[in-house]
Amino acid sequence: MIKYIKKGIALMVVAICFMNMQCSENDEIEVDSDNLLIGVWVDPVYKDETTTFKRAASLPEEAYGISFKENGDFILRSSGWCGTPPLTFFDANGEWTLDNKLITISQETFPDSYSWRIISLTEDELIVKRELTEQEKEHRALIKLYNEIYELSVSDTCLNSDDWFFAAYGAKACGGPQGYIAYSKNIDVEAFLAKVEVYTNLEKAFNEKWNIFSTCDIAPQPKSVDCVNGYPVLKY
Repeated sequence: MIKYIKKGIALMVVAICFMNMQCSENDEIEVDSDNLLIGVWVDPVYKDETTTFKRAASLPEEAYGISFKENGDFILRSSGWCGTPPLTFFDANGEWTLDNKLITISQETFPDSYSWRIISLTEDELIVKRELTEQEKEHRALIKLYNEIYELSVSDTCLNSDDWFFAAYGAKACGGPQGYIAYSKNIDVEAFLAKVEVYTNLEKAFNEKWNIFSTCDIAPQPKSVDCVNGYPVLKY
């Protein structure tokens, strides 16, 4: 009986020591009162467009985490974009700058440059929102304009193929149009084609500004438009 009591006491001592070690480790978390951003942030929680991090003493061995160094160095511990098990975590080094509440990060891996807007920052918690780059904003504007063109192109029910034609749209970085889009002769054709021209010119300027690459194959030109279940279908 005494042997078991001693064994139990020993286990309790080990447990208490382990708890003290954990407390000691938590006490080792350093906070720079002049810049609360500096340090290690882990356990990301994603909600809508924001990400919430918790402060930690060090980066985890097998989990996502980020580190902002006082000298401007940045470390991302990640398993990459694929996320297919078994996960292997690695460090991607980079740099960071802070302008007001905008964190700009450049790193070795894709994406090589991005920004976070600080929504909230305390000693224990960091909440950020992904800030779109100028290139991403321009690309979204292009997508929005194309969607407007597409909605116009299908705004009329396709019943008679003689009432339909097609137009080239967009600009591939290597030259030539992205493709062709059908449109009804019953809509405001002049306004539709003008919008297509604006989109094409904007995409060409976008490609040149951001050094966009593309394949150099030529988009085939359709021969006609057929009506299938009320929708226009390009025929080659």
